[in-house]
Amino acid sequence: MGDLYLIATPIGNLEDITLRALRLLGEVPLIAAEDTRTIRKLLTRHEIAAPKLLSYTDRNRKSRTAALLTALEEGDIALVSEAGTPTISDPGVHLVQAALAAGHRVVPIPGPSAVIAALAASGLPTRRFHYLGFLPRQPGQRRRLLREAATIPDTLVAFESPHRLRQTLTDLIEAFGDRQVAICRELTKLHEELFRGTPTEALEHFARPRGEFTLVIEGAGGTKPKLQSPPDIGLQLRELKRQGVRARDAVRRVSESTGLPHRQVYSRWLALADEDESSVS
Repeated sequence: MGDLYLIATPIGNLEDITLRALRLLGEVPLIAAEDTRTIRKLLTRHEIAAPKLLSYTDRNRKSRTAALLTALEEGDIALVSEAGTPTISDPGVHLVQAALAAGHRVVPIPGPSAVIAALAASGLPTRRFHYLGFLPRQPGQRRRLLREAATIPDTLVAFESPHRLRQTLTDLIEAFGDRQVAICRELTKLHEELFRGTPTEALEHFARPRGEFTLVIEGAGGTKPKLQSPPDIGLQLRELKRQGVRARDAVRRVSESTGLPHRQVYSRWLALADEDESSVS
């Protein structure tokens, strides 16, 4: 019976791979990959003759699991994610469960992880952390998750796409107040960027987000959210207005997130409307 090797691969820089991982990639007769094009580039970069490659994705995992279990009966195979450590927010966890149930040995080959890299460089507490994974695409589900996470005392880590980043930052302000965040963009890649500040400051900084984002968020830590100043309220309201949120809903959300009186937030909304009309005229 063969072993299933979970081989961590680079999240960007192709030099970020261990000697043990390279050796095993060159020895196994079969590699199951979330994206065969990505692993092929890695093998070519390190001059490793490509073995048999088989895609393993959320869409085909049911049919492919049986084929991979058959291959494990004949020898070792490797499992790789599109980037980073297999089974962390990718379909590989299903193959691991099936392999264990069939009596195979599962061997982790540690290496790159966007979660650990972002956390280590964030400047936020690292003794305990809570991984939220990819934040929900649907606004309602995302806000619900963030409200539930608002009381968690540990540092939080999550993934977000560029086209939802600004909406998520607004949702963070609503759920958490303006806690400290570290926003890691394109980790280990050519345009790597680590931003540290508050979500309000991040909204100003990331006017047109591009790339892949890992968010590290300050935990509740038993402290109450800080009340924000009127200029910060203006930034939040303007962003909600840009997203098409109605005045009543925007004012309610900002009032709840900041603790400021509804009347004060509504006055700021009216002032923004006046400013916009003046700029047009």
